[in-house]
Amino acid sequence: MIVLSVALALFAALGNAAASVLQRRAAAVDLPDTSGGRLIGRFGFVRSPAWRWGAGLLVVSGAAQALALATGPLSVVQPVMATELLFTLVLAAVAFRWPPGAQTWGAFFGMALGLAAFLLLADPTGGVETVPPKRWLISAVPAVAASIVLVVVGKRLRGSARAALLGSVTAIGFSFTAALIKDTLGLASGGPGDLFTAWQIYTAAAVGLGSFLMLQATLRAGSLAASQPALTLGDSLLSVVLGVSLFEERISLGWRVLPEVASLGLIAFACVRLSTSPLVSGKESQRW
Repeated sequence: MIVLSVALALFAALGNAAASVLQRRAAAVDLPDTSGGRLIGRFGFVRSPAWRWGAGLLVVSGAAQALALATGPLSVVQPVMATELLFTLVLAAVAFRWPPGAQTWGAFFGMALGLAAFLLLADPTGGVETVPPKRWLISAVPAVAASIVLVVVGKRLRGSARAALLGSVTAIGFSFTAALIKDTLGLASGGPGDLFTAWQIYTAAAVGLGSFLMLQATLRAGSLAASQPALTLGDSLLSVVLGVSLFEERISLGWRVLPEVASLGLIAFACVRLSTSPLVSGKESQRW
């Protein structure tokens, strides 16, 4: 089942990357405004087939991620979803005909190696399908408190520091959204009645929407190179913690701690390098 979960998570990451590239390409191509309306003209790219295909892919990738969470540990699915950066690099290079440089390829392989090493060393296993409400309360209170502190401090900062803090808040939101979705799917075995009367499904929708809005604020606050490491590592690490604390998943520690930390350091370094690439940040669309 873990193999299936990893395959679904990779497919979801590929879908997210393809949707991002398609919608960026659609936004880079000016379509004539036949309506005469300023608002429609400003967002005319939504009429592009590429943009619509991208929107459809987001739906498909969302379903694939949900299935991955239903069939595998949270501490596996969310770190694997970080491969979206790698897929974005490759697909953008093809779509915009902008070959990555040697340093970018080095970052690509560095992140792939770091993710693979961390998952192999941590070796997440086990877990329960549903979470008792008390565990949610114990996990949610410090997460909400930390998010409030990070937002308050972030408002007093500018540039890269602000983007990094807001990126951390976004990562908290995304990891909790994934955990809530996994818990919701665990309730599905009781039938549709149990599913749609549970608080988890509505909380997941609210936290997911809030996280999406926070992501937009993060992207406006500073460069992608400042926010992406916090987003990628924050989501992956907190998901591992939530997998252990909420779903009773088990990870290997002991002598593996030091190489696990080294793997995370490699991922962080590669994230910074990839985030500065025009193919990932979206600056390549200026050539169109």
